Amino acid sequence: MPSTGIVKYHVKLKFEVDGLVEKADIIGAIFGQTEGLLGPEMNLNELQKVSKVGRIEVNVDVKPNTTKGDALIPMSTDISTAALIAAAIESIDKVGPFQAKFSLVGIDDIRAIKKKVIVDRAKKIVQEWATKTISEGEEMLKDVYDASKPGKLTAFGKAQLACGTGVFDSDWIILVEGRADVINLLRAGFDNAIAIEGAKIDETVTKLTEGKKVVAFLDGDRAADLILKELQGVVKIDKVLRAPAGREVEECTPLEITEILREGLDLSSEGAPHMQPRPKPVQRREKERERDYEDRTLEQEHERQLVAPSQNTETTIPQSSASSEAPEILTAVKDVYPQINETLEAVILDGSMNQLLKVPVSEVIKRLDSTEGAKLLVLDGIVTQRLVDAADKAGIQYVIGHRMTDLKKPADVRVRTFGDLGISN
Repeated sequence: MPSTGIVKYHVKLKFEVDGLVEKADIIGAIFGQTEGLLGPEMNLNELQKVSKVGRIEVNVDVKPNTTKGDALIPMSTDISTAALIAAAIESIDKVGPFQAKFSLVGIDDIRAIKKKVIVDRAKKIVQEWATKTISEGEEMLKDVYDASKPGKLTAFGKAQLACGTGVFDSDWIILVEGRADVINLLRAGFDNAIAIEGAKIDETVTKLTEGKKVVAFLDGDRAADLILKELQGVVKIDKVLRAPAGREVEECTPLEITEILREGLDLSSEGAPHMQPRPKPVQRREKERERDYEDRTLEQEHERQLVAPSQNTETTIPQSSASSEAPEILTAVKDVYPQINETLEAVILDGSMNQLLKVPVSEVIKRLDSTEGAKLLVLDGIVTQRLVDAADKAGIQYVIGHRMTDLKKPADVRVRTFGDLGISN
């Protein structure tokens, strides 16, 4: 069919001839025996010239004394014309000298078939697009999810020290005390921490930190001071950070950990430390600083100042010698001192020197109000004005600690240090 024609229908017929004929005989019979049958406007030759009828395709199957086959006529006419031509072909009763019979198999609407093909293809396109889009969406969600997931916990070296997977390729390492600390840093998004697992530093840590920036992030207690000294003897530490006084790294929230690291290291947006502390804010007025100082816990004072007990340059209340104190006071303090030294604890005794209470230093002030009969307070910490005021209110006569801040002389409380009593240097 010429390229200008648009096929609308396929007229399909089958035939049977009582003799041996060829394809050309079938085509000749179709054109010859329908000519003039339906008028000149429906002559197949004329319809082919105006591209209303395409090339007729014929298939023959020759058997002894019989020829069978089928014919397909592509047409671009309306359905009525196609039906008339099909009926005309069915009227053919001879092919050459042999009897023949033509019958209509069907008329296919090519447009409907094309529509179905188009629809089926469109469905396939949509399915492929949807599959690709879902895959891309899932990949995007996975990327976002992976970014929000904590890093993975692993182990390093012969000692199998707990660490995050980031320690292997990061250019800076966070040294923490234990496995729980590593896990807590992973929750906060830092996967480059490794646990030193005790005061004795494994050589694995030394090798891992060679050529890298090193941050020591330790607990806020006395034991961490000892660990730090040991650590500094074998590893070059670029920065030391501590958890809040009296707390451990594993107890900090992810937000607290992030704030400590970012403020202490001046972390960039990519998480790399500049190893320079951020500038401190402008100092507050003297009165505000003094109030903030008094509001710190005794435990924080101890952690800040106890490391250098021999360098006391603060103004203190003049004290009497050990010989001027009551013997029972000296005896009681000497008995208590070994129990609380370097424990960050305090002991409260009554007038008969019997122990009423033993609590962490940070809880002393709030426990004094509910302790009756208290006369002597001995603590492993710093004696502050806030503590003295609370002791005076509670009826305590003696407060003994390692050191004291710049105190106003209390009315009824005698403040001493272990050094004043000859118990420690």
